[in-house]
Amino acid sequence: MKNLLIAVILMASINLTQAQVIGKMFPAMEAETVDDKKVLMPTDTQGKYTLVGLAYSKKSEDDLNSWFSPVYNKFIRKTKGMLEGMGYDVNVYFVPMFTGVNAAATGTAKKKALKNIDPILLPYILFYKGELKPYKEALDFEKRDIPYFFVLNPDGKIIFATSGAFTEDKLDAVEEAIED
Repeated sequence: MKNLLIAVILMASINLTQAQVIGKMFPAMEAETVDDKKVLMPTDTQGKYTLVGLAYSKKSEDDLNSWFSPVYNKFIRKTKGMLEGMGYDVNVYFVPMFTGVNAAATGTAKKKALKNIDPILLPYILFYKGELKPYKEALDFEKRDIPYFFVLNPDGKIIFATSGAFTEDKLDAVEEAIED
């Protein structure tokens, strides 16, 4: 019984934290693709729904990676014979964040991504190098060992937030937010 109570309190606090960012504008972030093309969020993403995944530790990056294939298959992949106008027209970005002393590793991480990640996924991976504090404060993410995901409306406002490793339920909730 005690464990159940702790689990309920933990789930409520996670949902409360996520609820605190709903309705806020996503904070300005400049990130780069593996080929050094700059992407300014939310400016460059306006006009479409956007799913942004952020990770700022090795452990959280591993969980971020668990989302790659399911998100690609759900929102990005175009199948042969797909009718015009069907499917999703969303921006998707997975963003490992390199901050503090780790910022120097950004170039190495890009080279590693070029070597190890399916080239079809590379346009959806951005690298952020800079300060972490403004994002931790604006987006209410404190646990360094989990990734955080945000759905932005076409204006750049956060309409849904979740965190952690991939689950079908979380992906379904992301899809619901985009469809509403």
